[in-house]
Amino acid sequence: MKLLITGSNGLLGQKLVALLHQQVGVQLIATSRGENKLAALYPQVRFVPLDLTNPAKVQEVIATEQPTHLIHTAAMTNVDECELHQEACWQNNVTATEYLVAACEQHNVHLVHVSTDFIFSGEHGPLMEEAAPGPVNFYGQSKLAAEQAVQACRTPWAILRTVLVYGTAHEYGRTNIVLWVRDSLRAGKHIKVVSDQLRTPTLAEDLAQGCWLAAKHNATGIYHISGEELLTPYQMALQVAEFFGLDASLIEKVDASTFSQPATRPLRTGFIITKAKTDLGYQPRTFAQGIALLARQTDASA
Repeated sequence: MKLLITGSNGLLGQKLVALLHQQVGVQLIATSRGENKLAALYPQVRFVPLDLTNPAKVQEVIATEQPTHLIHTAAMTNVDECELHQEACWQNNVTATEYLVAACEQHNVHLVHVSTDFIFSGEHGPLMEEAAPGPVNFYGQSKLAAEQAVQACRTPWAILRTVLVYGTAHEYGRTNIVLWVRDSLRAGKHIKVVSDQLRTPTLAEDLAQGCWLAAKHNATGIYHISGEELLTPYQMALQVAEFFGLDASLIEKVDASTFSQPATRPLRTGFIITKAKTDLGYQPRTFAQGIALLARQTDASA
């Protein structure tokens, strides 16, 4: 198996490199825009710079590397940025995916594409794979359009949708709910956390495992890959405070209307992951186990 990853500098991309660089029988090619952030950590992993918005470059890299499988993790995922910069969002999330689909078709590559719960309206949840999409923001619209491009692919494809991914990565500027709550409370800051949104938070390592299982099993179709517990961000914040022994009275319970953000968020999503568990053997950690793993990793790197 020759496996090419897009977005190897991102949170999920880094977890995939960590998981797969020593996998027996797998030749790994990491690709990302810009410099290789993982060069010092995994010098043995082949890295190829790749701007997915350049169709000639996409064709050239796929033709040269000849992967058997491609895991497409690269995307513009900052929901408010996508709302404010819709052209860039479409270019990165839809057009880039169309270029990859064309290259995969030409070279008979199995494509695993990572998508999101934000393709849904948020009226219902948790959701099964067959639920009808209805995005409420531009990010969701772009990811739904990318899914449609993948579904039209003439070579084998799998779409893995996920929810509220958290984790820690090397030289990775963005935060997530666990680190944000921990660091805010450690600094003695009062924080407002919503209690009227529901999600099944996903540890980045678990999502990487799901991607690997889909590639390994040559899975086709749509799979929901997330954690199993349906929680509000407020409930998540309380668990983080409890784990790190921090002052939970600093956490104020609010509803989504408290915040004026450029992009609307779906209120209730979260996934039913029975299909992934049954078909792929996917087994996510609990949210408490995820917090504990993240704590070990951040302590080790401190």
